[in-house]
Amino acid sequence: MPRFSAECPSRPILDQIADKWSMMVLAVLEQPTRFNDIKRQLEGVTQRVLTQTLRRLERNGLIRRRVLETSPVGVEYSLTPLGESFREPFTRLYDWTVEHSDEVLSAQQEYDGRPSGR
Repeated sequence: MPRFSAECPSRPILDQIADKWSMMVLAVLEQPTRFNDIKRQLEGVTQRVLTQTLRRLERNGLIRRRVLETSPVGVEYSLTPLGESFREPFTRLYDWTVEHSDEVLSAQQEYDGRPSGR
């Protein structure tokens, strides 16, 4: 039996939460935050992609969407307890990327410099 079978329940969950924008959204939600404030903190994200990401995270129970009784109507997002439980492993992963970014970039340059690209 394969270690990572097609029926493994982690596959669809990882597919839903492990993309770059989801990870970044979870990182910026240290407190309840409005849509435009999230967008300002995520340079390069489009409104469409951010909306899709927020919906996916809400569907998976990691964030909560709350409509504010303001004029105009506002919406803020916050982490659920499940989302909070993801903060520690995410922080470890983020710290690893920062710690090893030079090594990864060096490996990429070495790979790209090979005659066949392989």
